[in-house]
Amino acid sequence: MSVQTLTYNQRVDQFLEQKRIAICGLSRTSDSGAGAIYLKLRERGYDVIPIHPDTEVLHGDTCYPNLSAIPGGVDAVFIMNSPDITEGIVYEAAKLGIQHVWMHNNTLMPSSVSKDAAAHAKSQGLNVIDVGCPMMFVEPDIFHKCMKWIVKAKGHMN
Repeated sequence: MSVQTLTYNQRVDQFLEQKRIAICGLSRTSDSGAGAIYLKLRERGYDVIPIHPDTEVLHGDTCYPNLSAIPGGVDAVFIMNSPDITEGIVYEAAKLGIQHVWMHNNTLMPSSVSKDAAAHAKSQGLNVIDVGCPMMFVEPDIFHKCMKWIVKAKGHMN
């Protein structure tokens, strides 16, 4: 079955089945949404790898400047950067054969989604998620349960 024929929930399940996930968009100076996702996935047993071009350690873990620098590679990448940075990450992921890409987008705040990057990833047959946040699916708190309900009610989780 082609990834493009999967439902939204099937694509999310496929992404979350991956155990080695790069997280892009972490902040060096403050807690961030990407940092919260990073810590939640790490607490749940995922092997998460921080990506940041200007630091060597984040959350006590070795940080890498880009996907290509990660020894052994990753199975998936979660992106919480601005759309212009997202494009470069998605193109690098496709080049490296990373099959699962999630661009943060809850539809109520600024998004990490680049339509060009999403189209490129889909044309490469990648599992692309361009709506929602992993926090809506990995033991969600009340805020993320509500966000999931709102996004779903708006018809964005098809």
